[in-house]
Amino acid sequence: MGRFERYLSVWVALAIGAGLVLGSVVPGVFAGLAALEVASVNLPVAVLIWAMVFPMMVGVDFGALGGVATRPKGLVITLVVNWLVKPFTMAALGVLFFNHVFAPFIPPEDAQMYLAGVILLGAAPCTAMVFVWSNMTKGDPNYTLVQVSVNDVVLVFAFAPIVALLLGVTDIVVPWETLLLSVALYVVIPLAVGVVVRKRLLDGGGAEALAAFQARVKPASVAGLLLTVVLLFGFQGRVILETPLVIAMIAVPLLIQSYGVFFVAYYAAKAWRVPHEVAAPCALIGTSNFFELAVAVAISVFGLGSGAALATVVGVLVEVPVMLSLVAFANRTRGWFPKSP
Repeated sequence: MGRFERYLSVWVALAIGAGLVLGSVVPGVFAGLAALEVASVNLPVAVLIWAMVFPMMVGVDFGALGGVATRPKGLVITLVVNWLVKPFTMAALGVLFFNHVFAPFIPPEDAQMYLAGVILLGAAPCTAMVFVWSNMTKGDPNYTLVQVSVNDVVLVFAFAPIVALLLGVTDIVVPWETLLLSVALYVVIPLAVGVVVRKRLLDGGGAEALAAFQARVKPASVAGLLLTVVLLFGFQGRVILETPLVIAMIAVPLLIQSYGVFFVAYYAAKAWRVPHEVAAPCALIGTSNFFELAVAVAISVFGLGSGAALATVVGVLVEVPVMLSLVAFANRTRGWFPKSP
């Protein structure tokens, strides 16, 4: 990692501060940006997410995908953690803290909204950001792509029933347009463009040309992350500044969930002797959230100013520093895992 990447947590903190200040100073600008939506997907955020994932997509070699079938363990761990563990532990932690531990400090109707928000986060495993975390742990980009793609397919069919079950609402409205458009924007389109660019680079200059191009576009990934943080915190800046104690209370179950899910998946991969370049992304997918989808659904179902929407934005506040700490931990423990054959 370069010097800039080593201090990424500092830049993220500055981006959060910038978003909060700008959201208060020029709220009209952020209101205009928030209105740029298609099927509840915010277009400025979509462009920035695209910038984040494209450099990783150029590195995907489809010729290596056949080898994934010979290493199914990482995919099994990912699916079990993401769909049989994570949504239910998140709901349990939400109920514990919002309905019991913090009940004396939060009105019951607000507690239910915060609970809805964390459930939406728990039921949406990461799609785009995991390529950033995978790249920072030197994960296998082809295997990461397969894990994300399979999760996306499961997401389309399982998200609504799981959310409905956990919220106790059988007729919850889930914007399917948002789901499908998000997958297209964050995975399909950048992947297709990345394949074309990769082929042209290899045909024109070989591996050296590909490596040079990746080095040139790599800063766009980090820039996309920082600008996304600025936008998301600008959208909710006023509410966050006015209710700092509530933000801290929402963050508690999210922090416990994030570290708990990571270590369950990571130690399962260690026990099963999964190579590190598969084990690290496998654990990080479950820890990270598809926060773009969670925010969009919370706004669509409960409203822009709802507690559910606020909880999903707090998810971003918690996720970035947590993921950076786990990336550092995964890199330091690379020796725990067997070398890839």
